[in-house]
Amino acid sequence: MPWLQINARITDTEAAAMEQLFQSLGAVSVTLQDAEDVAVFQLDPGTTPLWQNMQLIALFEAKAPLKTIVKRIVNGSRLTEQDLEIEEIADQDWERAWMDDFKPICFGKRLWVCPSWLQPPEPDAVNLMLDPGLAFGSGTHPTTALCLEWLDNCDVAGKSVIDYGCGSGILAIAAILLGAVKAIGVDNDPQAIIATRNNREMNGVAAEKLTVFMPGEQHQPADIVLANILSGPLEELTPVLTNLTKPGGKLILSGVLSEQTESLIRSYQPWFELEPPVIREQWVRITGTRHMNNHVDNTGNQQR
Repeated sequence: MPWLQINARITDTEAAAMEQLFQSLGAVSVTLQDAEDVAVFQLDPGTTPLWQNMQLIALFEAKAPLKTIVKRIVNGSRLTEQDLEIEEIADQDWERAWMDDFKPICFGKRLWVCPSWLQPPEPDAVNLMLDPGLAFGSGTHPTTALCLEWLDNCDVAGKSVIDYGCGSGILAIAAILLGAVKAIGVDNDPQAIIATRNNREMNGVAAEKLTVFMPGEQHQPADIVLANILSGPLEELTPVLTNLTKPGGKLILSGVLSEQTESLIRSYQPWFELEPPVIREQWVRITGTRHMNNHVDNTGNQQR
């Protein structure tokens, strides 16, 4: 059975009302997508950040009264008939189509991330099984890819790792599979805690090797600290992430846009020997080695 699809460009302030309007008209699904390729991450539990400009995609049954629907959309919103893109969509196996979008991806020389419904292309490689879900981190975003490639190129054998803002747990799990002796995942989103535990189990990682916590709990400093979040929180977390990194240990920061790099470097430079930033698609990875014998207090002041 074919379907009718109506597309419309809207703003974040219209999203709730427009979603309700289309649902009241009998839409079997309403999807909101970014209209301008702007990354949005969930920062606080219970919040749902939206893009400022969005594409609303509504799906109706083929027998739906299209003229009546269009008229009610025009009467119930600022949209005109010319603002609506209408097309007929052939029926298909939607679950199969969704699954076909996700393929195994190689990061570096030995690390693969593979959906659970596919066989790893290189069985003898380091294969991390992970399905796309609610928590951020499947390897497809440049920030995650930059961190995975760093882990693949680094000798993590026997090292301790903290993944701060762990999302799906992909970085912490990758570290364990690559030889880290212990990893800790930290996230303020309960969905991320659940996702990390589920993905830990899927990959056969023992709970004592990868533990997951909400922020604020005390942890011993680690050899490697990864934080793939946003520039603002990364600057605010300078004292926390610095003190979680052992003297001589490595700090890897990502989730940073190229124009935000200089400010973040200034925040961390007093406590780290920083390497040149690595840039991909305007996203940046910053890597540093913690100086010996210095400490930062909660106000950001250096102590020796």
